[in-house]
Amino acid sequence: MNDPLYAAVICAAGNSSRMGGIKKEYHPLPAKAGLPKGRPDETVLGAAVTAFTAADRIGLIVIVFPPAENGEAEARAALPAGLLADGSRPRLLFAAGGKTRRASVHHALTLLSAHKPDYVLIHDGARPWVDAALVNRIIDAVAIHTAVIPVLPLTETPKEIEKSDGKPGGAGCPAAAVFVKRHLRRPAVVTAQTPQAFAFPEILHAHEKAAEKEQTEGVEFTDDAEIWGEFCGPVAVIPGAPENRKITFPEDLNSII
Repeated sequence: MNDPLYAAVICAAGNSSRMGGIKKEYHPLPAKAGLPKGRPDETVLGAAVTAFTAADRIGLIVIVFPPAENGEAEARAALPAGLLADGSRPRLLFAAGGKTRRASVHHALTLLSAHKPDYVLIHDGARPWVDAALVNRIIDAVAIHTAVIPVLPLTETPKEIEKSDGKPGGAGCPAAAVFVKRHLRRPAVVTAQTPQAFAFPEILHAHEKAAEKEQTEGVEFTDDAEIWGEFCGPVAVIPGAPENRKITFPEDLNSII
């Protein structure tokens, strides 16, 4: 019996709108206190991809790049040269992104379908401090549960909020104020990380159903685990890694946390 084929999708097709014009995935990876330092020529995307190449069960990696004229060339230029060498393992593939993150992932899954992987791990290219240990823990878990994500506990008390109905709420309370709708229990709420891993045929079919629902009902899916939960079933969780942070704002690239 053949070993399962594990593939990875690394999403780097966004426009980094909150980075002030910086394409974060292609930015040199700086030193950060308490986190691994990248090589002098290593980019955010390069570090993320390197972590998956260090997990020896990953056989294919799809890098999703912005759908621009030189999109693939720029993505390739952001990677360490050794990853692009002929015959290097795992094999790297490239897919142009779509208008949304969901569409970008869907493009990558469609490309992967010709290779018939058993499982796929989907990761944010803006999370450079992922490591092979977390990737391997995700692989172990998805082989058991078919869908799994890494999570971290909250350190702040969460609240669900909503806008008022526009009617004044009394003295000193303006119309259109925002109020707490529900006081959530912290132990029951977590933050999700990537990579998120799924049985491949099922997540591809779920994305196809999500694309149809987006078109017919105008809904928007922003998370692969949400898509699985909508069309397939429960998603298991395992402990994430605090250092597996996502770069969102320019200050996230500073050398001091």
